[in-house]
Amino acid sequence: MKTTAYTQSESDHIVYGAKSAVGNTLKFGAVRSAAADWSVYPVGTEFKIEGEPYLYQVDDYGSALVGTGTIDLYRPSKASMNQWGARNVNIKVLKWGSFDQSLAIMKPREGIKPHIRQMVSAIETRRPPDS
Repeated sequence: MKTTAYTQSESDHIVYGAKSAVGNTLKFGAVRSAAADWSVYPVGTEFKIEGEPYLYQVDDYGSALVGTGTIDLYRPSKASMNQWGARNVNIKVLKWGSFDQSLAIMKPREGIKPHIRQMVSAIETRRPPDS
């Protein structure tokens, strides 16, 4: 799986500060924030990267991730973001998130950005509602 890294001080994230798409503070500790295409890895998905002790939780999304299968890992500084760079890693999904919750968060925003419309459409056309 391809992973990249991002930080809150990047130009395309600076408007959001250190907040994730769900409105929480981005996490970087034993539990860490991750951004993904929510039509592939819905909000709340938890995973580990092979060889790392950290638990990652998908609580963010990004326009550059839609349709790529890439997961973006939060880092608290540009230096640590650059240190990660882009890496192919093995991940193990421990808990799948909710497509319904992803839709509940994105539906009110779908008129704002094309990438949000793309994720909403992909969920609505490919995924049955959570039961």
